[in-house]
Amino acid sequence: MQIDGTTAARPVRIGVDIGGTFTDLLMVNDVTGEIFVGKTLTTPHDPSAAVTTQTRQALEHTHTPASAVQTVIHGTTLVTNAIIERKGAETALITTRGYRDTLEIRREHRYEMYDISIEPPKTLVPRWLRLEVDERVLDDGTVLRPLDTTQVEKLARELERKGICAVAVSLLHSYKNPVHEQMIAEVFAAVAPAIHTSFSSEVVPEIKEYERTSTTVCNVYVKRLIEGYLTELQRKLTELGVEGRLYIMLSSGGVATVDTSRRFPVRLLESGPAGGALASAYLGGVAGHPNLLSFDMGGTTAKLCIIEDGRPGTSTHFEVDRKYRFKKGSGLPVKIPVIEMIEIGAGGGSIAHIDGLGLLKIGPESAGAEPGPVCYGRGGTEPTVTDADLVLGYLDPDFFLGGKMKLDVDAARAAIATRIAEPLAMTSTQAAWGIHQIVNENMANAARIHAVEQGKDPRAFPVFAFGGAGPVHAFGVSAILRSPAMIAPLGAGVGSTIGFLTAPLAFDFVRSSIAEVASLEWPSVNDLIGEMEAKGIALLDQAGVPPSAMTIVRSADLRYVGQGHEVKVPIPPGPLGPESAAVILASYDQVYRKLYGRVASSVPVETVSWRVVVSGPSPALDLRKRTGLSGGTAASALKNHRPVFFPQFGDHQSTPVYDRYRLGPGASFEGPAIVEERESTVVVGPGAHASIDDYLNLVVRYTDAR
Repeated sequence: MQIDGTTAARPVRIGVDIGGTFTDLLMVNDVTGEIFVGKTLTTPHDPSAAVTTQTRQALEHTHTPASAVQTVIHGTTLVTNAIIERKGAETALITTRGYRDTLEIRREHRYEMYDISIEPPKTLVPRWLRLEVDERVLDDGTVLRPLDTTQVEKLARELERKGICAVAVSLLHSYKNPVHEQMIAEVFAAVAPAIHTSFSSEVVPEIKEYERTSTTVCNVYVKRLIEGYLTELQRKLTELGVEGRLYIMLSSGGVATVDTSRRFPVRLLESGPAGGALASAYLGGVAGHPNLLSFDMGGTTAKLCIIEDGRPGTSTHFEVDRKYRFKKGSGLPVKIPVIEMIEIGAGGGSIAHIDGLGLLKIGPESAGAEPGPVCYGRGGTEPTVTDADLVLGYLDPDFFLGGKMKLDVDAARAAIATRIAEPLAMTSTQAAWGIHQIVNENMANAARIHAVEQGKDPRAFPVFAFGGAGPVHAFGVSAILRSPAMIAPLGAGVGSTIGFLTAPLAFDFVRSSIAEVASLEWPSVNDLIGEMEAKGIALLDQAGVPPSAMTIVRSADLRYVGQGHEVKVPIPPGPLGPESAAVILASYDQVYRKLYGRVASSVPVETVSWRVVVSGPSPALDLRKRTGLSGGTAASALKNHRPVFFPQFGDHQSTPVYDRYRLGPGASFEGPAIVEERESTVVVGPGAHASIDDYLNLVVRYTDAR
């Protein structure tokens, strides 16, 4: 996709992903086909430092002038971390009189019925900063009580005097009529322009007051932080001489401009993981694997996503900072378009410990980038998953990050012995295998939950593995799941950045309007959809995407009258009219039956919200062009042998180690084996056959009964 400038003048695209432990980079020259991959420790004190360092190194290594960069596409965990760690701005909430406690009342739902010590998610706004104004809009948009702007002026001055720098505004039924929120915006712009504001009618103009308010609060809570970060990042890239445009990866799988990301930073919550799911969908699709289980394991977390028919599932319901990882309702709800996945605290930096019952547990606490696992030699003292993988021989202490970072295997073994093996009366190798296998079981269980919740059988999906730690554990996870195969792409260690460079510029819009399908006012519906389409076209036009290259996808959230939850249904293009009702209802029946196995044909159906996604073309990426590859047979790619532990043999056994960059299409070998590239390592266990396909994916199939 040509976004900025001509491909000939600026042929280089860069994708950068900031993770909890590592920052990954992928640079592609669309003219020469040259690809550069980089990975370095994240810099928590200043995340932009790792981004600019990696970018500088990539340009210098490939002798590429900074002026040749067309785009930099960036994903970050900054928003998620700020909310979880409560490092955002001190935030106030302005709402309709009588509704200041919406954030505390929530849904009046106990997410764990029998836990007498249940802990609700802590709100981002303390009660003394939840303020009320005199106004009232009815559910049909009629103004019952006009807004008292004098009162708003007093609140604005008082908040400014107290040093409050962020204000969320969420008034009752503002999704239907935003006039009062717009008046408050005018007051703050005139009286307290330095205060950052977010308005629910702009952030999430949807029904459901609690979720709308929570999303708006989350948005403004991190707004100042993200604005400062993106400004600093842009400044540093400019200093490097990068003239191309900076784009940000969204949770929905689209890419947005910096200005849009500044206004709606809450859309960045799942920025990095979304890129990973897109990478699985894109690479799996071109290689003939449209149905996959995307498995992304980095240094801090593991993410799993079902890819079906070449597309990841999407949702408009998300929770951040869950108190119970698998319990819906235990986190702060955020109504944003997001790629549907499950995330667990299982990464290379996850800490192993013995709980109060004397059982071995892994995570969710992580050593992160600082101090990191014990073997990093940066001050870590608690044994982690990476330490266990090193002791088992899965990682080469002299080839981590291509040899740029030496690992201390003796320190890792000593930490496992002291903290795990000796208390459990076992050897260090047994303890390390226990850590490795428990993590595999945890991730396999999470995959089952995610698949079953969507009505899928995980045994039908090959596991597509990437991330720094994903290929190390994917063989074990896929064996537990009884998956038909495990697939690891070239450059698996920076998988999310592959997704960044295949993601289109896109943005989602939504408007709530409840009415029975049989009695819809079609001119109003067309106006509402047309307004959203016009805004999307304008946003992409500002980013340089011509209207002829844009794609518009429409859908609606429908439900049976009386239900509390909706399902998303595709809506046909073009003007809608009475004849469209039958088409929409037929689509609803099809989707509903697929989800629940039956329909209630005698119950009327109503619309809740209308949705529009406007996107540009998806860029192409062909890793087969990567320079520096000398594809050959397994024999020519054999590097050496080293002792590696597999439980089938009871101890470490001499195992062949292959150079990933010297394995060409058609190369094949039997397990057990280790396959190394600079940013990740693939473990192939006994009883498996591995081969390289035409797209340089490493495909592992099982030859035993497991």
